[in-house]
Amino acid sequence: MKIVILAGGLGTRISEESHLKPKPMITIGDQPILWHIMKYYSSFGFNDFIICCGYKSHVIKEYFADYYLYRSDVTFDFSAGNEMTVHQNIAEPWRVTLVDTGLHTQTGGRVKRVQKYIGDEPFMLTYGDGVSNVDLNALLAQHRSSGKLATLTGIQPGGRFGVLDLDKTGQTVAGFREKAKEDGGWINGGFMVMEPGVFDYLSAEEGCILERTPMETLAKDGRLGIYKHGGFWQCMDTQRDRFKLEELWESGKAPWLVW
Repeated sequence: MKIVILAGGLGTRISEESHLKPKPMITIGDQPILWHIMKYYSSFGFNDFIICCGYKSHVIKEYFADYYLYRSDVTFDFSAGNEMTVHQNIAEPWRVTLVDTGLHTQTGGRVKRVQKYIGDEPFMLTYGDGVSNVDLNALLAQHRSSGKLATLTGIQPGGRFGVLDLDKTGQTVAGFREKAKEDGGWINGGFMVMEPGVFDYLSAEEGCILERTPMETLAKDGRLGIYKHGGFWQCMDTQRDRFKLEELWESGKAPWLVW
């Protein structure tokens, strides 16, 4: 199953670093948060990634182009015609497709623009700026048994996000509400599973925002499910968020460190 990661936004709320690199390339420890997300999916056996690039996409492309060398010991022998020998190479079991989906394209437009790389099959989708210890196998199992076109992971982080309204069963998203004070509501934490039928709700236009009309319409149609996650989840919107993630990583007890 392919994993689509949205990594093209400007990251204006963490502009101290995002003026130099895309937000998914801001590091936790010595690796970009994008790498942490990919390692987490890979630990569940999901290794086929499609990265939706945009802002400073060349930084992401250069990272993966040089990844093999960066993660290996290398000898350069200039006396023998510039020979290069790679020692103790570390290879990930990854297949990574990097797609420039446009500088100003919104989330829905980015997903629609990578449709040809996904094909007519279910796929996973998440944001390139958040980590979690969500059980991906349980998420996928619930999605498959639900018959929904899309299932998102619902989390309860605090009061600065918009919230989801659920129907009486508690298993279907019925609508969305604007940002409000903390009231125990669930929000979209990413880590989604989608059927190819979702593409019918999307447009390749720049202004198509996945979380607006497409998801709102899916919710009205009763086709959007929720997998409730009560464990760890943290996005990296600000430097404060980054420092929190950095502390967890340095402690050796990061909840997403399962590999």
